[in-house]
Amino acid sequence: MINIKNLLLGLVLAIAAGCSDGSSSSDGGTDTDTGPIECNLGVYNGDFQIHEQSDVATLAGYTSISGNLTIMCPSCTDLSELLCLTSVGGLLRIESNDALIDLDGLSVLTSVGGNLSIERNAALTDLDGLSGLTSVGGFFSFYYNAVLTDLDGLNSLTSVGGLEIVYNAALTDLYGLSSLTTVVGNLWIRNNAVLANLDGLSSLTSVGGLGIDYSAILTDLDGLSSLTSVGMFLYIEKNAALTSLDGLSGITSVGGDFSISENVTLVDLGALSGINSVTGEVSITENPALTNLDGLSSVTSVGGLVIDYNAALTDLGALSGITSVYGDFSITENPALTNLEGLSGITSVGGDLRIEENVALTNLDGLSGITWVGEYFIVMHNDTLPDCEVCDLLNQFTSEPITTDVGSNLDDSCSPVPTNCP
Repeated sequence: MINIKNLLLGLVLAIAAGCSDGSSSSDGGTDTDTGPIECNLGVYNGDFQIHEQSDVATLAGYTSISGNLTIMCPSCTDLSELLCLTSVGGLLRIESNDALIDLDGLSVLTSVGGNLSIERNAALTDLDGLSGLTSVGGFFSFYYNAVLTDLDGLNSLTSVGGLEIVYNAALTDLYGLSSLTTVVGNLWIRNNAVLANLDGLSSLTSVGGLGIDYSAILTDLDGLSSLTSVGMFLYIEKNAALTSLDGLSGITSVGGDFSISENVTLVDLGALSGINSVTGEVSITENPALTNLDGLSSVTSVGGLVIDYNAALTDLGALSGITSVYGDFSITENPALTNLEGLSGITSVGGDLRIEENVALTNLDGLSGITWVGEYFIVMHNDTLPDCEVCDLLNQFTSEPITTDVGSNLDDSCSPVPTNCP
């Protein structure tokens, strides 16, 4: 006969054994299969890479990582076991995670000491899991996240070492960056096909360098209206729908090169009237709708000056405040430009002076103040510019340029022939 008492006792022991059989990590954390994660493991020393879903559990219970964390796991769908992680001392890479739709396991992460890259995550739909993130010491980059439509999880972020938002095909707005005030390094916004405005950057006051290019439907820069300082370069290039630069009206100086190029619908530079100095080269090139440079009237010194390939440009009067060009000075292929009035304040050119292929240019009176050119002097292929005008300009120099190349302008007979005319 079956002993009921012994049978019940055996059953109880079997149940007890089964309950104690769940695995626990050797560092004292509790496995998610058997209970909630306890955030009691402190710092994980060194670097860690997640390539399989099982790798995520290894970090369960750790509150920080001293080194780098790489999450590059095509099959991963869940980062919830990282819920204790508050900081990454080095870089954080979240790249090529084909099945990952959110970053919810990183909800208590507040800081990344190095670069943070979120790249090539084909299914990532939101960044809500980064809602606690306040600072990134290095570059924060977003590349090729095909279905990411906004950056709304980043509302706590106030400062980054640099910011790159590039090739995100579905990104429509930047409102998630509304608390961002400082980009220490460079801010690049490039090739985001459906990004219509920059309104989410309204708190941004300073950047190291600013580049906005290949933004096909961007019509204005109003979201940058709080920006006052650009420490390095300023590039606004190849934005097919951009009609105005009004969002840049608070900028007073540019510490490096300044380029407004290939913006086919841009009609004026009026918003740049606050800029008084550009340490690097000013380049205004291939803006076919631009008729004048009126926004540059406050600029007094430039590292270089390039005014090339502007089909409708007729007036350089806004450059009257410039007294010296430390580098190269080029005026090339501006077919509607008939004179150089507005440049009479320039007394010296440290590099090359090039005036080429301006088919309507009839005189050089606007260069009456130049007495010295440091490198090459080239005036060629200006069909209606008399050679005598060129010779007169050469004659006013106090010392000859290193090389002079004059030819294929309007041939005329100078009488008497100026001394320095070739």
